Amino acid sequence: MQGKAATLHQLAILYADQGEIDQAIALYQQSIELKEKIGNVQGKAATLSNLAGIYANQGEIDQAIALYQQSLEIQEKIGNVQGKAATLNQLAGIYANQGEIDQAIALYQQSLELKEKIGDVRGKAMTLWWLGHIANGQGNSEQALIYLQESFDILQRLRSPDAAQVQEMIARIRG
Repeated sequence: MQGKAATLHQLAILYADQGEIDQAIALYQQSIELKEKIGNVQGKAATLSNLAGIYANQGEIDQAIALYQQSLEIQEKIGNVQGKAATLNQLAGIYANQGEIDQAIALYQQSLELKEKIGDVRGKAMTLWWLGHIANGQGNSEQALIYLQESFDILQRLRSPDAAQVQEMIARIRG
């Protein structure tokens, strides 16, 4: 059953990528049911997050938030810090897009703390980038530059192509 649940999950990703959303949702739901039966809670959390992403992309924000919250609860229960950090980031992005900036910042900060704790350097850089983007959007260019400079420094050390985009944003803010 484990293999079938994983296959359903992967098929759902393929259908989603092809724009066949209803089919993807049905497959994710089947995968979740099987993962519940066999007790694969980590797999269930991952599938809930993927399903939440589909709902978010479809504009069904309340459904997406509810699924991300379920995934987050599971991540907390099983101690999956990396999964929890990723889910917090996804939730933060939804709240930022909804204009709920304080909630987004709080979730990004929680994610940032977790990423620092587990040594996820690239994840930390990306979260700092988002925090910089939000600060800039709020007109707080000084705080934005602090976040962005730290993000840039990390990405440059990692030789990430994303460093160039962060550098451009820094240059625009300094204008």
